[in-house]
Amino acid sequence: MDRANRCSATGVRLKQVPIPPDYVVPNSNDNSSGVFLMPDRRSLIHAQPIARCSPGGAATALVTWDAVHIDGDGIAGSHGGSGLSALGGSIRVGELRPGSQGPKHALKVEVYAKESLYRCTIKSDCHRWPATTSDSYSVGLYGILKNNSNSAMKMGALLAIPASIKISALGLETEPGKQIAWTLQNYGAYIVDDTWGPSFSINTEVGPEGSVRSQFQSDWGFSFEQRVRDNTPWVRDMQRVVQALHVVDNNGPHSIGGGGTPRQPLAPELR
Repeated sequence: MDRANRCSATGVRLKQVPIPPDYVVPNSNDNSSGVFLMPDRRSLIHAQPIARCSPGGAATALVTWDAVHIDGDGIAGSHGGSGLSALGGSIRVGELRPGSQGPKHALKVEVYAKESLYRCTIKSDCHRWPATTSDSYSVGLYGILKNNSNSAMKMGALLAIPASIKISALGLETEPGKQIAWTLQNYGAYIVDDTWGPSFSINTEVGPEGSVRSQFQSDWGFSFEQRVRDNTPWVRDMQRVVQALHVVDNNGPHSIGGGGTPRQPLAPELR
C-alpha cells in the first residue's frame, strides 16, 4: 500500500534507473511522484510514490510507467490522480527566492478532491485536458462533501488569478506570497492529485540538487508547509491566493492557457 512504510523493497525490480549514490527520499505519506532521465538523455521513466531511505540503497515505488520522451508533449507521467507528468510544474530549487519575481512556468497543485472537485457520476467526466485520467475512486468520492456542482473543477483543471484582480489589492504580507500570486496570475497551476484531506498543496522539487522546502526555510526563515491554525502571514497569504483562483474554463489542446495573447512569452523549444 502507498501509505505503508516505503523504505523496504519488496517484490521484483520494476525498473533500473540512474540515481546519484547520495540521493535520499525519506519515507512519507506524500504522493512523491518521481521522474528519471535515462542514459540516452531523451527517455524519461516515471514512478510513484518514490522513496529511497538510505544512500546507495534500493529505491521503491508502487508503480512505474513506460518511457516518455523529453522532447514530447510533456503531458503523460506519474501523478496517479491525473496521469500528468512529474517533470513539469514543480517549483524548482533556485526559484521563489529573495529578489525573484516568481517561478516563470505553470505550477502543479493538489486539492481536497472530496470537497473541491466536481461530483462526477461517470469516470470519463471526472477529468479534463490535459489530465488523461482521474483517481480510481473518483466516481463516488469527488465532490461528495458539499455536492460540488462546479463542472469546471475537475482533475487537470487550470487555475489562475484573473487579470482583472490586482495582486497589490490582495493584502499579501510576505514576499514569497507575492511571488506565488504573480506566477498564478501569469501562468496558473494545474490540479494533478488529491491531497486526501482538507488542504491545498503546491508541488515542490526534492532532487539531487536539493530541496525547495529546505531552501525556502533558509531564505525566508519559516516553513513552506504550515497549518491553517498557525495563522501566520504565510498561511494568510496562501488563503488569500487560493480564494482568488478561478478555473480557466476554455483551456484546451487548441487554446492552451485559454487562448488569446499570452501574458508571458512561451518557453523556447528544446534543442
